[in-house]
Amino acid sequence: MEKEDDTELFETAWDEACSSPEGATIVVPQCNYRLKPIIFQGPCKSNIAFQVHGTIEASGNQSDYKKYGKHWLVFDRVENLVVDGGGVIDGNGKIWWENSCKVDKSLPCKEAPTAVTFCECKNLAVKNLKIQNAQQNHVTFKKSNHVQVSNLTVTSPEEARTPTGIHVTDTQNIQIIDSVIGTGDDCISIVSGSQNVQATNITCGPGHGISIGSLGQHGSKDYVSGVTVNGAKFSGTTNGVRIKTWQGGSGNVSNIKFQNIEMNKVTNPIIIDQNYCDQDKPCKEKKSAVQVKNVVYKNIKGTSASEVAVKFDCSKTYPCQGILLQNVNLHREGDRTAKALCKNVKLAELGVVSPKCP
Repeated sequence: MEKEDDTELFETAWDEACSSPEGATIVVPQCNYRLKPIIFQGPCKSNIAFQVHGTIEASGNQSDYKKYGKHWLVFDRVENLVVDGGGVIDGNGKIWWENSCKVDKSLPCKEAPTAVTFCECKNLAVKNLKIQNAQQNHVTFKKSNHVQVSNLTVTSPEEARTPTGIHVTDTQNIQIIDSVIGTGDDCISIVSGSQNVQATNITCGPGHGISIGSLGQHGSKDYVSGVTVNGAKFSGTTNGVRIKTWQGGSGNVSNIKFQNIEMNKVTNPIIIDQNYCDQDKPCKEKKSAVQVKNVVYKNIKGTSASEVAVKFDCSKTYPCQGILLQNVNLHREGDRTAKALCKNVKLAELGVVSPKCP
């Protein structure tokens, strides 16, 4: 049986705050609230603080989402917004996970909504929150600029398989700091149009690691540049730091730094995959590709759960260029030697590098 619906209460509070000529604060007290999909629409007349002290839980009725598509909570075109408070935002995602193509291939793959979306927001701060059990992505930043994200705990059960932690798309000048992410998919995914993305002091696991991509699907032209991951711990993830692109696309990934990183039993600690193919049928070989260039891997250490700790599977026609490995020390458990597989890559090494490309 569905709990009481508090959607109208939140809509009224937002409308009053957004129309106020003076700065306004919306306080969500320490109680439980159940919400259907809702759009917190801007632009607003003044700055808004949205303080979540209680628990906001998504409606579990899938029919509630038909009008809103792939969204639950949306902040749209809001400037100078602060969302914090130490509370919980719960996507109530179990019903979606159980009806996903990753559980049953006859079921739809991309119908589930994102828990929290920030779209076309400027000067945004999101901090001190627990965001959990998302239907699909936990948090998406889309077409936003000057974003500060800090002290988030983003979690869903590993068996959920579908939810990404933090998804960054077409967003510039975003910092993600001091956050703990453990989900069934990427901890952080960064896709086309994103520039100047900094992720600092991130704890990731379980999940698929921190990924740039996927890019280039369906022949698209995609660009990502200026990404720095500085200070991260990966534990039991399928990937550590990954760049993934489909054959047939174009554009480039450039000026990337992965540094000061610890790996603990990570299956693919360092990976560039320009032959990414996340579909049932084999992908056809194509000549065009998203160019990957100027990527630095510095001060990375720890253990690989597989024999191959470093994998550069780059394009024949657009080889990876300007790849630098500096002070990289990865081995298998028990100090067993790991391997590097390196195809179509132009790289340099500084300091102690293990394993080395053949």
